[in-house]
Amino acid sequence: MLFHAQNARLCTDKMEMDYIRFGTGEKTLVMIPGVGDGLKTVRGKALPFALLYRALTRDFTVYVFSRRNDLPTHYTTAEMADDLADAMRALGLANANVLGVSQGGMIAQHLAIRHPALVRRLVLAVTFARPNETAERVIRGWVGMAQRDDYKAILLDTAKRSYSPKYLKRQLPFYTLLGNLGKPKSLARFLTQAESCLGHDAYALLPQISCPTLVLGGTDDRIVTAAASEEIAAQIPGCALHLYDGLGHGLYEEAKDFLPRVAAFFS
Repeated sequence: MLFHAQNARLCTDKMEMDYIRFGTGEKTLVMIPGVGDGLKTVRGKALPFALLYRALTRDFTVYVFSRRNDLPTHYTTAEMADDLADAMRALGLANANVLGVSQGGMIAQHLAIRHPALVRRLVLAVTFARPNETAERVIRGWVGMAQRDDYKAILLDTAKRSYSPKYLKRQLPFYTLLGNLGKPKSLARFLTQAESCLGHDAYALLPQISCPTLVLGGTDDRIVTAAASEEIAAQIPGCALHLYDGLGHGLYEEAKDFLPRVAAFFS
């Protein structure tokens, strides 16, 4: 199959979890997606992900994990990290390079703190160690939209807050179409994940992270703010920080050097 893309499901005595795998590189890269996983998991998306991240497929074997399938109503980012650690151990993944984006970065923080042997190097992109005023206001807005079962509003609000005006102009028709056609059967999973972001607080624990760490943020991040990235970097010993000027929460899609920068750090 193209890029050796595989869709898979991990089944243990504790849980079931969907994940995808692609690439043929010697180095292992674990990617943890953001709260959008609560709307659409990675199930069946191995080939689209492989195409999107094809720049990584030569040097890395990439794993992308969703949250567990049987999501509890109250489920913390620390518990998500423990589940991910169990999945990694079940697949024999140790000393991996870990990239966490947005809520995925929150999970990655706990993974590196609670299960340090699993993490070789760590990239935390557009995330926070604890909710600030901006993030709390935005996420509570999404919670309200989910409670009203307004899937389209969640998508459009996320897009408008994530992208630069030029990029948003290109993406907005796609988000509008997806909002009209792609609604999941229930928003309960998204609601649980959004509420877990509001309860995330790893700030005091961040100095325990001992692996080399890179924090990536945007100066125009209207969801978590650039200050959130700076706060994380200041708490982790020896942490590197790069802020993309003029870009926001969607910088991992907009910035042309995002993947090369991540790959260089992991290499």
